[in-house]
Amino acid sequence: MSISSNTVALVTGGSRGIGFATASALLARGAWVAITGTDQRRLEVARVALSATDAGSRVLALRADVRIEADVAQAVARVVAECGGLDVLVNNAGVGGFVEVSEMTAVDWHRVVDTNLTGVYHCCHAAIPHLKARGGGWIINVSSLAGSNPFVGGAAYCASKAGLNAFSEALMHEVRQDGIRVSAVVPGSVRTGFSGAGDGPGTDWKLAPEDVAQVIVDLIAHHPRSLPSRVEIRPSRPPRK
Repeated sequence: MSISSNTVALVTGGSRGIGFATASALLARGAWVAITGTDQRRLEVARVALSATDAGSRVLALRADVRIEADVAQAVARVVAECGGLDVLVNNAGVGGFVEVSEMTAVDWHRVVDTNLTGVYHCCHAAIPHLKARGGGWIINVSSLAGSNPFVGGAAYCASKAGLNAFSEALMHEVRQDGIRVSAVVPGSVRTGFSGAGDGPGTDWKLAPEDVAQVIVDLIAHHPRSLPSRVEIRPSRPPRK
C-alpha cells in the first residue's frame, strides 16, 4: 500500500524515540497518525511538536497503557471513530529493566513482559477486525536483536523480544490471506537512551530513531505482493571489540 492522506496509522509508544520518529515520518508522507503513551505531559509535548509540521489536523495523542486491554480497546476505537478506520498498526511501546534474575522481582518481570509482549497482543487483537474491514493493512512490531542475542541482565527483555519475534511470525501466517501484512523490525543499538547507558559523546555509531522509522515507512510502501516479514537493522560501524 502507498502512504497517502487516506492512510490511518496508530503508533504505540509514540511520544519519543523510534515511535516519535515513525509518527513524524508517516505525517510527512500524508498519513493521519495517532500516538499512544502513558505519560500525559510527554504525549502533549509530542503532539505539539508533531502538529508544528502538520497544522495539527492529522495528529491524535491518546493516553493508553498497552498492558491494560481496556485502555487499548478504547484507544483503537477512538482512532477508528475519529479518523474513519485503521490501516497501519506500529507496535513500538516497550520498556527495559536490566537486572539479573536473582535480583529481579515479579513486578520487574511483568512490567517488561506485559509491555513488550502482552501489550502487542492486546493491540493486535483490537486492531485486526478494523484492518480486515479496510481490506487489509500493516502490523509492524518493533523488536530487538536482543531477542536472538541474550546477555547478562537481560533475561526479561530478551525473552520478551524473542517471544515477540515468534508471535510476529505466527500472526503473519494467520492474517496474510486477509491482506494484512505483518513484519518484525529488529534493530540493534539505537540512540534513544532506552538502556539507561546514555547516548552522549562517543555514541554516534548507534542507529538514530529516524533510521528505524525509515525502515518502517519503506515497508509500508512495498507493493501488495511483497511481504518482508522480518527486517534486521544494525549500526554499520560499531566499535571494535
